[in-house]
Amino acid sequence: MFTLARRTVEMSKVLLIVDEGFEDLELYYPKLRLVEAGHVAHVATPDGGPREGKHGYTTTADLAIPEADAGTYDALVVPGGSRSPEQLRVNEDALALVRGFEEAGRTIASICHGPWLLGSAGVLSGKRATCYFKIRDDVRNAGAEYVDEEVTISGNLITSRTPADLPAFMRALLARLGERASEPLNRP
Repeated sequence: MFTLARRTVEMSKVLLIVDEGFEDLELYYPKLRLVEAGHVAHVATPDGGPREGKHGYTTTADLAIPEADAGTYDALVVPGGSRSPEQLRVNEDALALVRGFEEAGRTIASICHGPWLLGSAGVLSGKRATCYFKIRDDVRNAGAEYVDEEVTISGNLITSRTPADLPAFMRALLARLGERASEPLNRP
């Protein structure tokens, strides 16, 4: 906890998950904005090793996806880039982690191709969602109502379309973290 301009801010813990070929901006922009706002941002990859984004930036991981526990985080962020979500959607540990966030009612924020993972995990059904236009049929087939908006909020789900939507995406995520800051977590 810290004080900012006479306002007390509770730090939230946010997990960002990626694999090889993630959209660089969709990982780094949220991560840096979260840290700037005083939150803890951890990156997880399937094995805890570094991954290279589609534009050549490499990220280090704080942990492996199988080590992550949805109960210790306030939110999950799934960046896009077609390769990363495509690989994560067939990774049983990533699918279980997404389902854990859904079952716990935690915020799940996803952008671009990220909703592919959410659809494969079965968490889009009955929700409104947006995504990169090339996967809109996949989002519909996963049971979501597809909408073409810069940011869509549906229950615990926040989705956006492309890197151009990152400012709106982060405003929505940061607002949600502010709302949920007082909820108890099962933190180690």
